[in-house]
Amino acid sequence: MRKNVLIIGAGGVAHVAAHKAAMNNDVLGDICIASRTLDKCDAIIESITRRGHLKNPEGRLYSARLDALDIPATVELIRRSDSGIVINLGAAFINMSVLEACIETGAAYIDTAIHEDPDKVCEEPPWYANYEWQRKERCAEKNITAILGAGFDPGVVNAYCALAVKRYFDKIETIDILDVNAGSHGRYFSTNFDPEINFREFIKVWTWIDRQWKEYPTHSVKRLYDFPVVGKQPVYLNGHDELHSLFKNIDADSIRFWMGFGDHYINVFTVLRTLGFLSHLPVTLTTGQEVVPLKVVKALLPDPMTLAPGYTGNTCIGNFVKGWKDGKRREVLIYQVSDHKKCYEEVESQGISYTAGVPPVAAAMLVATGEWDVLKMVNVEELDPEPFIAILDRIGLPTEVKEIKPDSKRSFDGTVRALEEELADSTATVTVSAANPMIALAPAKAKRGNVKSDSDKEKKGRKKKEK
Repeated sequence: MRKNVLIIGAGGVAHVAAHKAAMNNDVLGDICIASRTLDKCDAIIESITRRGHLKNPEGRLYSARLDALDIPATVELIRRSDSGIVINLGAAFINMSVLEACIETGAAYIDTAIHEDPDKVCEEPPWYANYEWQRKERCAEKNITAILGAGFDPGVVNAYCALAVKRYFDKIETIDILDVNAGSHGRYFSTNFDPEINFREFIKVWTWIDRQWKEYPTHSVKRLYDFPVVGKQPVYLNGHDELHSLFKNIDADSIRFWMGFGDHYINVFTVLRTLGFLSHLPVTLTTGQEVVPLKVVKALLPDPMTLAPGYTGNTCIGNFVKGWKDGKRREVLIYQVSDHKKCYEEVESQGISYTAGVPPVAAAMLVATGEWDVLKMVNVEELDPEPFIAILDRIGLPTEVKEIKPDSKRSFDGTVRALEEELADSTATVTVSAANPMIALAPAKAKRGNVKSDSDKEKKGRKKKEK
């Protein structure tokens, strides 16, 4: 049994994780929340206390100031707090530093994203091999449990892959991971998590097709899919963390990741990138001052945590898996739906942070009880998925499974055609108003002489039938 948890980070995901850890502190023990900004940690503690979420009132819940890039300081805090488990929810730039501190102290390590070098974006695949996997031997030698990518994607979707292998398929052909946010926050433009990390993700697309890495331009391959609960949503082929371990650990011909983006997001993103505002490299102003354009954009955009109070709608994230079972073709959709409003009512968070913040706590609970305390470095798909999914079902992220008739209208076709064909179908059409930018977010309305209304279409259909 491991006891006591150190949560590093104080953003939206850490906020959710801290709430869930407090609600399960009978298993996890004392909880320390650490960040460079102590006020943010204390704000999370105030929220937990006000909500009465500390299950065992005798357990400690406290904050600490920490620069997690400072390995000796992190080592000292792990020892001082007597933390058996470290949940790293800070920026992806600190992963290696926190992992080194865990290796030195013997604490179990859990994170939710791949390490990133601030000076590099979308490196050559597989990304895990560039950083984390280089510490595999040391973790095994020192009996260090290190669970990589234990958020939702990566994380839960990796467990869904393992579940598909364990329960639903004898042979898997393709896995398409689908992530859509059909919610509305009412702002002109905002990312749902750290803008710097968000934009760095979409510089180029690395995907796993026909058992090899292939590169595509960003937002060049588009599909429209009718999701459970949230309905028809556009999704684009993207690169993502989980592909960089799944390609190795799951036997499938193709594993692809698709993320939902509306035309408005595509428009703003494309303009920012084309003008150079998403560059991670410094530029020199006429004053002689150096600035990083991407950091300027981050400073100007809303803090994702501020989106939570008015957020409405749902998220839907899952895996569409195709293959064979008992000699017959099979298609299964394994997915999870979260409601932004319900997330806020429970832990004062929006749904994106909620889906990312709950899973690492479930993983920590399994480490605490020994089921996932494997004394080596692993990705989530290498572990038994069923106890993980069972805890998620109980603490806020219930999983659903749908059998899909093969090659029916409910199927998802992730086969990527020639790029010229894909580009022709991926063009975004946007509405812009200089006088009122919010018009871009208004629901599309039928316009006489341009777009036929539903009633016009119905009348036309009735006339055809009469003829």
